[in-house]
Amino acid sequence: MKKDNIFWVSYSDLMTSMFFVMMVLFVIAIGHLKSVADATKKQLDKIQELQHAVQQLPEKYFEYQPQYKRFKLNSQIQFARGSAEINPIYRTYLMNVGYSVVKLISDLNKNEEYKKFDIKYLIVVEGMASRDNYPLNYELSYKRALALYKLWKDNGITFDPHNCEIQISGSGIEGIREYNGNQEYRNQQFLIHIIPKMGKIIEN
Repeated sequence: MKKDNIFWVSYSDLMTSMFFVMMVLFVIAIGHLKSVADATKKQLDKIQELQHAVQQLPEKYFEYQPQYKRFKLNSQIQFARGSAEINPIYRTYLMNVGYSVVKLISDLNKNEEYKKFDIKYLIVVEGMASRDNYPLNYELSYKRALALYKLWKDNGITFDPHNCEIQISGSGIEGIREYNGNQEYRNQQFLIHIIPKMGKIIEN
């Protein structure tokens, strides 16, 4: 056999082997992409399910605003101008708000379906202020949120730090404001944000 013929036979064998390797890699890649797609769908389904679950706070104390993805207290909390002191008339109501949040987190943590996903929760207590020309409304809104947190803590309303993180914030006179004009005072309110954080997406 001539050398040229040997070369082309070897070359043909090499191309056939490379084609076979490429086919195997292609099949593996397709399988991997399908696995990723299935995992992504499962992740999205679980996140949607969990987002629905954290909306189950009692309507007696909360109003869920789906357009803003947040909870607003359904009772109007009023402060004296420039003050972060919570009026005693609101204390019982605000403590029940705290108990409701603790109960929701506790119920979610007891759910066997969620346990395997190692879910943690971020709870943001946000204070807001009204546009009343007070020069320190940003600081004031934070102090109001902090006053609510201290009210809870002083009355034994606490969250397990192993699965729940609390953040205190104040948005001052910024953010999404529902009221204006002679209703501006109604922007003095507390917002509660409950944000689940998944540690594991896919079940073992």
